[in-house]
Amino acid sequence: MSAPFRFGVVAAPQGPGPAWLDRARRITDLGYSTLLTPDNLHLHEPMLSLAAAAVAAPTLRICPFVLAGPLRPVGVTAREAHTLSALTGGRFELGIGTGRPDARGEAEALGLPWGTAAERLDGVRAAIHALRELDGEERTPVLMAAAGPKALALAAEEADIVMLAAQPATPREEVARMARGIEHLELGMNVFVVGDEIPEWAVRWAGPGAAEAMRSADTLAVLRGSTDEMVAELERRRETLGVSYFAVSEGFAEALAPVVERLTGR
Repeated sequence: MSAPFRFGVVAAPQGPGPAWLDRARRITDLGYSTLLTPDNLHLHEPMLSLAAAAVAAPTLRICPFVLAGPLRPVGVTAREAHTLSALTGGRFELGIGTGRPDARGEAEALGLPWGTAAERLDGVRAAIHALRELDGEERTPVLMAAAGPKALALAAEEADIVMLAAQPATPREEVARMARGIEHLELGMNVFVVGDEIPEWAVRWAGPGAAEAMRSADTLAVLRGSTDEMVAELERRRETLGVSYFAVSEGFAEALAPVVERLTGR
């Protein structure tokens, strides 16, 4: 039996409080189940921002997308995650990873060690284990973003949700390879662009070399066509790749809303 579809919106926590809370409510009104916030020193702190959003939108699930493990001591990550899970009645999911490449500079700015790739993976594992100890039987769902073999292996072992961190140019066959061995877990991916126009900010968000890759007819980074065609494409991804959870930038939330309604009934 196929996993049910789930859709989340990636929204940068910034600006005044009332505007941020209105954005959280709007995401719920559009039919999305989850608010995901980046971890970036140029934005508001993600955990505090998510706590406020959870109060404003009391049915919305919340998740940092994703915390860079090296930017916080293990115990702090676990304590904050456990607290948010308890205070939201289980609507919090801990999104965590080893950190995007430019997070190294942020670790240095905070006076924290970056560590080797192996040390960063060990830190993620330690944070998850610390959270499990605090949770007891009330287990907080953990989302890991992973791309390389070692990170994917750790995600398959420790996480509940795995976001396949594939680049826009990654072919379907490679994404399918990434997904192999991840069984009985919720699998997700980013949708970087909805529609035919590729704005510059979406290219910056997707990373180097994204513009050309996004113009490919078979890229997994873009959803094109009518509502029927986009529904069919997402159903294809679920059937062939096992991906049922899709995260879209807030800038495309309106455009994807009819698809969300069709596939979730929300």
